[in-house]
Amino acid sequence: MARKSKATPAADPEPAPISEELLLAEDPIQTNVGRATGMLEVTNRGDRPIQVGSHFHFFEVNRALVLDRAASFGRRLNIPSGQAVRFEPGQTQRVTLVALGGKGLVHGCNRLTKSSVRSATQKRRALARLQEWMG
Repeated sequence: MARKSKATPAADPEPAPISEELLLAEDPIQTNVGRATGMLEVTNRGDRPIQVGSHFHFFEVNRALVLDRAASFGRRLNIPSGQAVRFEPGQTQRVTLVALGGKGLVHGCNRLTKSSVRSATQKRRALARLQEWMG
């Protein structure tokens, strides 16, 4: 005699996950919420295009870019991670900058900061190094 299962079948079994599949939330992702932002006008006085990446300390960008560097201290472009803004020769454009997160430590770039962007003393030192670097 054959036995019949008393289990009720599932309506639709959930599909197995697909390798490397991206499952996105329905709501938009918000970044940099609550961080200070500001707009700056930037002009490329050089003869070549210049691209600046999303996480580069804007204070230390290429010297051919003319901007209020003191206002850009401790900030980066307010664009998604991995993206960049391109400045064509002779072009002037406005960009939005956002305060750096975390501990605010900046090393590398053009070696102007070499410490925390949260320190007024370090900002004064970086501004002095900037004058030498700009020539």
